[in-house]
Amino acid sequence: MSVAKIIELSAESPTSFEDAIVQGITKASKTVHNIKSAWVKEQHVVIENAKVALFRVDLKVTFVLD
Repeated sequence: MSVAKIIELSAESPTSFEDAIVQGITKASKTVHNIKSAWVKEQHVVIENAKVALFRVDLKVTFVLD
């Protein structure tokens, strides 16, 4: 029997939402093992000088406990 846990995290990138997702999962995988899936809960952009400066995502990350 396996048990999974879900955590929420936020990640950002100056490039794209996709890059923010990849960076968030990459960073989380350094300390959280057995990541199985992630769900994008929300997406936001930060505007500076009438331009998109940052892409932010809020993720729900699922991993299996040891």
